[in-house]
Amino acid sequence: MGNKELIESGNAVLGIEFGSTRIKAVLINDKYEPIAGGSYTWENTLDNGIWTYPLTQIHEGLQTCYADLKKDVQEKYGVKLTKFRAGGISAMMHGYLAFDKDEKLLVPFRTWRNTITGAASKELSDLFNFPVPERWSVSHLYQAILNKEPHISKIENVYTLAGYIHYMLTGKKVLGVGDASGMFPVKYDNGKADYNPDFKAKFEALDGVKALGLKLDNVFPKILMAGEAAGELTEEGAKFLDPTGDLQAGIPFCPPEGDAGTGMAATNSVAAKTGNISAGTSVFSMVVLEKDLKKAYPGIIDIVTTPAGLPVAMVHANNCTGEHNYWMDLFYEVATLMCGEANVPKIGKFFDNLIGKSLEADKDCGGLLAYNYLSGETITGFNSGRPLFARAENAKFNVANFMRVQMFASLGALRAGMNILYDEEKVPVESMTGAGGYFKTEAGLKYMAAAMKTSVSAMETAGEGGPWGMALLAAFAAEGKKDLGDFLNKEVFGNCKKATSAPEADLVESFNIYFERYMKGLAIEKAAVENL
Repeated sequence: MGNKELIESGNAVLGIEFGSTRIKAVLINDKYEPIAGGSYTWENTLDNGIWTYPLTQIHEGLQTCYADLKKDVQEKYGVKLTKFRAGGISAMMHGYLAFDKDEKLLVPFRTWRNTITGAASKELSDLFNFPVPERWSVSHLYQAILNKEPHISKIENVYTLAGYIHYMLTGKKVLGVGDASGMFPVKYDNGKADYNPDFKAKFEALDGVKALGLKLDNVFPKILMAGEAAGELTEEGAKFLDPTGDLQAGIPFCPPEGDAGTGMAATNSVAAKTGNISAGTSVFSMVVLEKDLKKAYPGIIDIVTTPAGLPVAMVHANNCTGEHNYWMDLFYEVATLMCGEANVPKIGKFFDNLIGKSLEADKDCGGLLAYNYLSGETITGFNSGRPLFARAENAKFNVANFMRVQMFASLGALRAGMNILYDEEKVPVESMTGAGGYFKTEAGLKYMAAAMKTSVSAMETAGEGGPWGMALLAAFAAEGKKDLGDFLNKEVFGNCKKATSAPEADLVESFNIYFERYMKGLAIEKAAVENL
């Protein structure tokens, strides 16, 4: 069946993801290939000290994105999109959307980006002996209680963004386990998961919570596993998504998920001992665990889950390629100034050439040192950052060494966090899959493998990103498959092309030499923060 006929018969599958800068929709066929897409560009705003997206823009963004998808389908296939086989909603995780009994938003949406819940985060982490980051929904909820904010007595429902949109479409107050694990710690047992009952009891016994009579199960969505039925598109939901009235009701939706879960699906990283790395402006790794960690590492390692409920250790660094890109832009400006723009390669090729030169660097990177801290790095103990380049007077300062140091600096904080998993927790990692700008060159893939001490792959499909991963989860549910890992391995990624780099001994040694210098030099970074 061709794509046109597939769409006409209502057998395509829809995935929508609310990212921090774009809302994207992807329609996939029965071979799990993207066949149409739509998008909406937006930015968060700072409203009275709170990073937020207005509710009206959330609604407008969803409808505009879907309308853009309809337009793409019409232009490509000459077909009006009126139905699809299944759908799913994903969004950036965490945050706080609190509603009263009349479904009125009580305070502006508080996104994951806010760092206003420090007291709540610390108290809950200590209470549970489990890391509860500032961005988690329960941190926002408890901070509002500690602050005695007027709205807390009116709370009826608390959602993540994906959970809220799913409710608007289906009327079901449910959430996929991956996204739920960023609201409150979850406990997985025998194929099912729920909010950790021991932690829940401790939370509800806190004075401020007890005084409100607040019960977590009443205000947070019910947890569902990947593949479970999560409701159908209602008449109101169809009109909400497509105000033109073309879209039919009754379409099944899978559990809504967070962007971490869809990233795992899009990189085939849902089985134990696998992991994925997203490396761009920031960088994070996610490793699927065979068992719980022995202890908590607040501020360094977060514990979330796969869409199927397995525990995942997440190491997140705020800075990756941002400072590196500033240097590249500077070099490009110099080259065009001296040679004329017509005589300089296009910027993509220019980047490739310079990064490729780094493969010729000395093993010790000539003794150079760099920090890419455009902002703070919790992993290494910094609340704010200062980009920094330093060298001894006898250092070997050339392009190859400088470029390799910039590439290595992008991974310094990540490796510091990963060392806990490797050295203290002895977590086995058999393979990792990468996505993001860092992997656009062969050198980037080689350096990541050296820094992570394991084989790293970059799939050609990984660039499709979260909405494609969400569509895969919707297809998994629609097809009634039993095991998400098997489905992805055999049905989706069986013939996927990928580039893989195993750790090369020389580069592993080179990174280790640099990393030792990096950790010793943190005192220099500290002095820069204090004096610059």
